[in-house]
Amino acid sequence: MKEQEVQFRKRLADLARTAYYREIPMFTDFLDLNELHMVHSFRPEEAGVMIRTFGGYEEAERQIAAFLPDALSYDYGEKECFLSMYPIRCIRISPCSGKFSETLTHRDYLGALIHLGIERSRLGDIVIKGQDAYVFCHAQMEEFLMQNITRIRHTTVKVSAVENPDDLPKPQFQEIHGTVSSVRLDAMIALAFSSSRSSMLGLIEGGKVFVNGKMVVSNGHPLKPEDIVSVRGYGKFRYDGMAGTTKKGRCSVTVQKYI
Repeated sequence: MKEQEVQFRKRLADLARTAYYREIPMFTDFLDLNELHMVHSFRPEEAGVMIRTFGGYEEAERQIAAFLPDALSYDYGEKECFLSMYPIRCIRISPCSGKFSETLTHRDYLGALIHLGIERSRLGDIVIKGQDAYVFCHAQMEEFLMQNITRIRHTTVKVSAVENPDDLPKPQFQEIHGTVSSVRLDAMIALAFSSSRSSMLGLIEGGKVFVNGKMVVSNGHPLKPEDIVSVRGYGKFRYDGMAGTTKKGRCSVTVQKYI
């Protein structure tokens, strides 16, 4: 195990102990897929706590893990309370003049934020919707970001806090229909990303594929309806289920690819 992973697991154990003995919730920073995999493999019951994760909106990729004493675990199971109970805020970045703004990408926004000296762990997902970008951040970073973000590339921007949960971005999907020999992981990834099964093997065996936040390294792993598959460098999709089989015995399936 790499030294970085050892230290991360020690950090998880420290948070669990603090939550248990002080009977207060303890939070990580925003975690990437590898770190979330380690969180999901952590055995919180051995430390007397529960673990919940949330990234600010439904099905966020980067999430904060909450270590909760038993008395608080029920409260943190209510989704409508998530945003107020986690140290997460959301800001909206909009061009000051939509007519003269550039077409900005996820990389443009992330680069501008990192240029301000912000650690990636303090930032969650960046969701682009039209000309606006929604940035999820740690609560301690909200005021700093609102005061210091004035330009993305050559576009002058304005920043506002998103206070109403109804205004938060919601996932958008591209529905993909197709047939596969079986609903094993490599076949489903190939369908979702218009590639070949053989080209997906390296990603799976290389630890770049996650199912419901857990790393899966078996290309034959069977998917279940509602499973969410994330592939680093490609994106993610939700498996909706199988509609039936063709005359040749292939499975007719539908996936919802996040866009």
